[in-house]
Amino acid sequence: MRPGATLYDEQNRVQGVLDIPLSELGRAEAARLAERLSLSDHQAHLSALYCGPGENVVQTAEIIGKALGLRPKRVDELRNLDQGLWQGLQIEEIRRRNTRVFRQWIDDPLTIRPPRGETIEDALQRVRAALKPLLRRHQDEAFGLIAGEPVGRLIACYLKRVPRVQLDEVLPCCGFERIEVPSDLLRGAGRS
Repeated sequence: MRPGATLYDEQNRVQGVLDIPLSELGRAEAARLAERLSLSDHQAHLSALYCGPGENVVQTAEIIGKALGLRPKRVDELRNLDQGLWQGLQIEEIRRRNTRVFRQWIDDPLTIRPPRGETIEDALQRVRAALKPLLRRHQDEAFGLIAGEPVGRLIACYLKRVPRVQLDEVLPCCGFERIEVPSDLLRGAGRS
């Protein structure tokens, strides 16, 4: 699940690990998502709800958790990607200043590190380490996971075994997708 919008999302700014609360729009989005999940088959089998840190992620998790009767558990390793000096800048500003680097960041993010930021590979290693115990604990049951973008995309790519990570210029807010975890990934999580 993706968190509701912040003012940074509304202004098309890079948030990264900055601690930004939900905007009014974001709170409304999270409430609609919580209602949708509570009325659907998706929530019926959730055994737990986990979230990364960050005010917008935690606020979204609390709204959804209340609707589903689940208490969200925070997993700090699921923090968003540290985008260094790009954090707070509008995406258009980054594209204008660094046209070639920005295009490469979108098309092949494994090859770029934002200035003073974290690499995608470092974030993927952190995500894999955080997910391993969750997958082991919930091998035969569904659980919910709320993370900001772009780390949400990294989580989805890892769980779906997508070989090439690609980012979007416009980051999605407050949606969800159901991912069936491949059996080889579950077997790997079972090892000590």
